[in-house]
Parts: sequence; structure tokens; C-alpha cells
Amino acid sequence: MTVLAIAEHRRGDLRDASFELVTAGRDLADATGGDLHVAVIGGDIDGFADDLNREGVDVVHTVADGEEFNHDVYTQAVEALYDEVAPEVLLMPNTVNGLDYAPAVANGLSLPLVTDAIDIESDDTLAVTREMYGSKVETVVEVDADHVAVSIRPGEWPPAEGTGDAHIEEFDADIDESAVRSTVTGFQEVGGGDVDITEAEVLVSVGRGIEEEENIALVEELADTLGATLSSSRPIVDNGWLPKNRQVGQSGKVVTPEVYIAIGISGAVQHVAGMKGAETIVAINNDSSAPIYDLADYGIVDDLFDVVPALIEEFGGDPPEV
Repeated sequence: MTVLAIAEHRRGDLRDASFELVTAGRDLADATGGDLHVAVIGGDIDGFADDLNREGVDVVHTVADGEEFNHDVYTQAVEALYDEVAPEVLLMPNTVNGLDYAPAVANGLSLPLVTDAIDIESDDTLAVTREMYGSKVETVVEVDADHVAVSIRPGEWPPAEGTGDAHIEEFDADIDESAVRSTVTGFQEVGGGDVDITEAEVLVSVGRGIEEEENIALVEELADTLGATLSSSRPIVDNGWLPKNRQVGQSGKVVTPEVYIAIGISGAVQHVAGMKGAETIVAINNDSSAPIYDLADYGIVDDLFDVVPALIEEFGGDPPEV
């Protein structure tokens, strides 16, 4: 089985989802004795190709069209790459950009499309695991087709590591400029745009246990002391206490930091769906039966208003009065 994975980049950097795609694609190719092809479209294609040359990648295709994501360019380029490589499985990231062009590509190529995959297995047929009903139920979609397109959820596969010996090939997608009906003029983060929590190595996340808006300053002080980034669960955003771009979870952003500190967060499945890929999870909650403890590597069962000031002091900060 040949697998073609489409990498993603933004503002000059490859996204973590690109390296997770490599892992998912390699697992699938290995299971069937096939090859993994990875493609990158636009931007610093030479630098991106070197970085995508991870262990297990057979070929990296570079397409020198554009700098940032453009729906019309990506749709044409991916369809042209598909015709060239002829993969049985086309993998794309289940991100804002990926979900922009994946349906158009699948429609143009007459491929069945399965989105938001959290696992993929191949035996006689391709079996794609997805979640439903607010991540409460896992379902397996068996695709009875020789060729299929799949988008994978970020954070479900570890990023590929190690340097490979892939063959790097330039690919001329022969873009029809008359069919490019949109122009990229700039980039702006949604919902405040002051920070991208998906890029943070350490996140300090606050939930409804903080009780009042003015108490968020306490958690913010801990984040500043640790050199971390402040994030939150959905109730904090719904209350208007933090902007939408700080929200972690199914209706927010999927994050994969090295350390995730959950403060006053119970651990509802919708929130867990956005942070379970963190390398180390620390929970602070006075409810010992909170679901977050089923996931946490370390837990402190105590009042956050006692624990957080102690942590700030321990790490050299000056906790505010609450």
C-alpha cells in the first residue's frame, strides 16, 4: 500500500501535525509493506523537505507554488500529486487548513473521505476509528474501497523523529492560475491572536474551579513564574474571562505541550480531547474523584487557592492576593 501524506506549514514553520502525519503514514505503510510519500506545498520547500526527511519516509515531494496556504493552489496541487503517486491512502491533517481543501480534493478525485481519525488500521479493508457524541463513543468506519482519503486528528500520533534517507523530488503541479480565485494577503489569529497555545511547551490551564474572574490573576502569575502560557477550559471562555484563542478542548484547540498543568479543571471528555496528547499532565483539584485524575501523571488533591500560591513562591514568584 502506498500512502501519500500532505504536510502543513504556517508562517514559515512546519506544524506539529505534519510530523504526526508521518508517523500515521509510516505505521500504515509498514502494516502493508508499502511506501510513504510526503508532500509539502509552497513556502520554504527546501528547508521543509529537509525537516520532513524523517525516519520511515521514502519520498518527499516539493511543490514550489505560493508562500502560505491557498485553497485553490492546494486543491490543484494535491490532485496532481495524487495522479502522479497513485496512493491507496491520501492522508491530510484534520486542521482548519486541512478541512478547507480535503473535501474538495476528495470530491474532485471521487474518493471516500473519512475525517477526524484517531486510529487507522489496515487488514482486508481500511478501518478508521473516530469519536462521536462529544468523544463519549468510539466508532470504527470500515472503508470498502481501493482508494480513500483520510484526515487525522492532531495530537493522536506521536511526531516522527530521527533522520531518514528519503529521496527528495521537485514536483511541477502545473497550477492553472486562472482557476486560483483567492489571494493570500496576510495572516491574522482568530480570537485575540495574542498567542498560539498550540505552540507552547508548557501550558497552565484554568477551569471553573477558579470561581471568579479576578482569581485568574493567580493562575496567570503561576504561568508567568514558570515561563508558561495561560490557557483554559471552555467555561472560562464562555464567561468571557479569557478570549477564545486560549481555549483547549474539542470546541477549542488541540494542544500537545511537554507539560500541561490543569488547575480547577474536572476533566470532561470535551476538554480531555484537546489535551490528552500532552507529554506530562499535572492536575490540581480538590475533588479526588475528578476524571482529570484518570489521565494525570501527577495530581495534587487540595484547594487550588492554597496550592497555586505555594507553587508560585516555590518557583520564585510573588503571588497576588486573592
